[in-house]
Amino acid sequence: MSTTDITDTAVTSAVPSDEAARAGGLGALATWFTTADSKVIGRNLIGTSLLALLATAVVGALLGAERIDGADSLIDADALPQLFTAYRVGLVYGVLVPLLLGIAVAVVPLQLGARSLAFPRVAAAGFWTWLGGLILTIVALADNGGPGGGNADMVDLYLAAQALMLIGLAAVAMCVATSVLTTRAPGMRMSRVPFFSWSALIASVGLVLALPVALGVVIYLYVDHHYARALFGGNTGVGSWTAFVLTQPATYLFALPAIGVFAEIVPVTFRKRMPLRPVVLTGLALVGVAALSIVTQQPLHELPWSGSGLSFDEFGTKFGDLLPYALFMLLPLLGAVIVLALGALAAKPEGTSPRLTPSFLFAFFGLGMILVGMVGGALLPITDLGLQGTVFEEAATVYVVYGGVLGALGGIAWWLPKWSGRVVPSGPAMGLALLGVLATILAALPYYIAGFADQPAATGTYDYEGPSALWNTLALVGHGLMALVVLGFAGLALRPARGRAATQGVGDDPWGGHTLEWLTTSPAPAVNFQEVPTVMSPEPVLDLHGPEGAER
Repeated sequence: MSTTDITDTAVTSAVPSDEAARAGGLGALATWFTTADSKVIGRNLIGTSLLALLATAVVGALLGAERIDGADSLIDADALPQLFTAYRVGLVYGVLVPLLLGIAVAVVPLQLGARSLAFPRVAAAGFWTWLGGLILTIVALADNGGPGGGNADMVDLYLAAQALMLIGLAAVAMCVATSVLTTRAPGMRMSRVPFFSWSALIASVGLVLALPVALGVVIYLYVDHHYARALFGGNTGVGSWTAFVLTQPATYLFALPAIGVFAEIVPVTFRKRMPLRPVVLTGLALVGVAALSIVTQQPLHELPWSGSGLSFDEFGTKFGDLLPYALFMLLPLLGAVIVLALGALAAKPEGTSPRLTPSFLFAFFGLGMILVGMVGGALLPITDLGLQGTVFEEAATVYVVYGGVLGALGGIAWWLPKWSGRVVPSGPAMGLALLGVLATILAALPYYIAGFADQPAATGTYDYEGPSALWNTLALVGHGLMALVVLGFAGLALRPARGRAATQGVGDDPWGGHTLEWLTTSPAPAVNFQEVPTVMSPEPVLDLHGPEGAER
């Protein structure tokens, strides 16, 4: 059985027909709903998740305003827990996972030389399922559902909505993983798969393994809450039992494709082949080990290092604590460091000048912020530091999620020519990249500091010495700036081309790329390639330019 749909029916459903055009908006809407074009499906995921990011950033700013004064409350006490839940769920399920999966859906078939995504209609169904779950989550939280919610029916609806989101995301991830495994161009062995597609494969396999575990937990919670409320703490237990998939190190797996974007762009930026390619692939795979933390439901394995002695029994206990900590926390961090280090090695001057682009800045800053979040995540389980239960954990999540967003924006700017035939203006986009890293630091770093001062998480009340109002005000500003970055980037990406670019286009390969997507036209046709190319190396387009290809 073929995993792709490249029949005439699929092609015509992906491109508006004359009849659909004559039907006007209704025909266009029907085409949009039923499309099998992976680029359209991917853009649907990207656009919706960016809208979710705007809403989530606004919620983050509201929570920052609520916490400026640790005594007085601006938000109703009953609504505050639901806002914290909306913030956390929005960051992970509403933004990070679907945004990067959307880029993978739109880009991976092009990079593989495939004419279609594997099971494209399943991916489309996954998008609509996820979107339905997201909308129902908002409805449930708005009517006092969710963890700690007072409306029992809405708590049930919240859990059902979470199940829909998990099912939809798992379906999309399955399609991406199957594409990499089964639809590669002739000659493209696994060792020749582009870095971004490799990172998408590792992340997607991890999601396919991990999300059903989270789904099982949600089903248990739904059944218990709906019928008995005897085993999992009723409405108050919902948050604690689902926390393992909304925090570190689960977020490392979700942000992995953003690291792949960096690995993809670096060698093109510095006009050379990536050195030690197998090591880069290994580094990306190590980040994917974080999936095991979701499968085993161990987000933060405690490390109690204090004690007066170190007997044999105590040594065995401490070693048993250290092993999962190293596996779930340190190995993903090591993988990200490996990718960054080899990226720096690729940047070593060798007689060619780099071609800096907004995509590179976004990807570089994104990886940097993800690494800062990983370091924070590595500190969090050490119980002697007393960081668990504080805003430190929230800050680590924001670093990883906003870092993933910056990497995703870099990927969108990089592959936008293949989707729309346009490029984002370089100067304004570079300014947005700088503003994005500033927004991430302001939204997260103050809570690293406040976490050491024991400001509690998920509450607006606290009491500690120091400039607490300053830290919370800076976090508010950071979330507001991130919303501005997203709005500005969307404006640049959607702005019609002008001048020469409007009449002649940007060309099929505006960056001097190395991988197959730069062989097809810009924008790419519905079937991606009229003829499936044959691959002889990891950089087939670079090979076409001959020995001077790296200096192009």
